[in-house]
Amino acid sequence: MSGPLATVPFDFDDEMNSRTRDDLVSRVRVYEWPDVAVVIGRGGKQELELKTDNIAADGITLYKRPGGGCSVVLDPGNLIVSVALPIPGLGGIKSAFSAVSQWLITALGRCEVPHVQQQGVSDLVIDGRKIGGSCVYRTKGLLYYSTTLLMDHDQGLVDRYLKHPPREPDYRKGREHKKFMVSLKELGVNSQETRWSSLLRNDLKGSLANLSQTTKCI
Repeated sequence: MSGPLATVPFDFDDEMNSRTRDDLVSRVRVYEWPDVAVVIGRGGKQELELKTDNIAADGITLYKRPGGGCSVVLDPGNLIVSVALPIPGLGGIKSAFSAVSQWLITALGRCEVPHVQQQGVSDLVIDGRKIGGSCVYRTKGLLYYSTTLLMDHDQGLVDRYLKHPPREPDYRKGREHKKFMVSLKELGVNSQETRWSSLLRNDLKGSLANLSQTTKCI
């Protein structure tokens, strides 16, 4: 094929972000992804990150998210956690990112997923293997954070649609996708049960006020 693929804005959390801008109330969404898609970051380069011929041949939608980071594959084995925080000004991205990640890690620990760490810039990791990747978008008065948890993802799709990333965290050590990523199911978590996703959703909603207070003065 010639030329880059057309992209569609990743706008699934836009309503949440808009409401938070308007009323200054923090919000969190936890939802399963319904189909197969590829998402590229705001500054991503298709020729470096994507196997565009395979994406085009399979008729896969390519979304572009507002935040940065390398490309990801979404499928029904993914759970998305998105947060909108009404943080004044434009700064404090690094501090807020760290606070939100720690908030999510603590909730995962209470929901039968212990020993999660943040490594690299934005990865959620257990024993050196990635269970989730995050991105952040900052605009005046708002911080939007979104992470994709690998519940029971299709590793074959990752290999089919994504090249080895043009940049990687040190802990990856050049590993191919299947040796770098691991699903919660592979780790023995019954994460496909509705009970588990509901448990995580309720925990995050219940602790959101604490996160809001932590990030209020960032």
